[in-house]
Amino acid sequence: MIFDAHSDLPTLIYDERKAEKTRVLEENFGRFFAPGIGARVMAIWTRPERRGDATVYGLEVLNAFLKDVEESERFELVKNVGEMGKAIREGRVALWLGLEGGESIGESLDLLEVFHRLGLRVLTLTWSLRNAIGDGVFERTNGGLTNFGVEVVGKAEELGIVLDLSHINEAGFWDALEVTSFPVIASHSNARKLCDHPRNLTDEQLKAIAERDGVVGAVAIPGFVDRENPTLEKYVEHIIYMADLIGYRHVGLGFDFVYYLPGWSGRSVEGFEDESRIPALLARLRENFSEKEVEAIAFKNLERVFERVVG
Repeated sequence: MIFDAHSDLPTLIYDERKAEKTRVLEENFGRFFAPGIGARVMAIWTRPERRGDATVYGLEVLNAFLKDVEESERFELVKNVGEMGKAIREGRVALWLGLEGGESIGESLDLLEVFHRLGLRVLTLTWSLRNAIGDGVFERTNGGLTNFGVEVVGKAEELGIVLDLSHINEAGFWDALEVTSFPVIASHSNARKLCDHPRNLTDEQLKAIAERDGVVGAVAIPGFVDRENPTLEKYVEHIIYMADLIGYRHVGLGFDFVYYLPGWSGRSVEGFEDESRIPALLARLRENFSEKEVEAIAFKNLERVFERVVG
């Protein structure tokens, strides 16, 4: 069973429902979930053109997502690990709510609390650009967390929200670890040693996450896997490399499939183009890891962090 640490499906749900479609998740179950996904973080991402009204947009996407879940029979929005286990035992996919970047909360801790009341349990502090919390990896400057960003980290700890350090720049990464004592995740990042991209993590960053008993979710975006030849084998090499460096208990999966988003024209990872290829991934993992280790990487490592932080 798979625990996918990062999915942009809320964006698709929003677009489809704007086109007057309903039951988007239910109608696409076989396409997006059938190959063994038991739990998934559903991340609300603020499109660049909506950054000016990010709170409104974030709530609109959340509303569309919540409506779609309510209309489904095979999905459940979960708010703790106990609810996740119950949903899976009863044959439903457990969906966690995430924000991919804190744009939607603006400069308000109250808004963070409102999103938490609506189900938020994972907060990616920044997307790749700057927000009120800090700088993303694509900013020219290397500013760390702002004063507000430090307050957000403290409030997230208080509320039981998992901090996600994918997308934030290096200064912000180290700032976040300095001001939190909780385990953190990097939900969708790979090893920079194997693919030199700013969205991937250095060995020092990987080790720091492991030292906090956190987890790094290996991402299947082609440019983060290999600049020249992104294949399933190269993707698995990232998982093996990180497991060798920091231990298999600190490696998970965060696919970040985006092939279904309007305007996406990038190539896919050859042999791991979409969810239908999950069995091939598991087969490759079993060639390199024991069954216990595969289960940990596929699901239990993330479950451990969520149990520690969320409860």
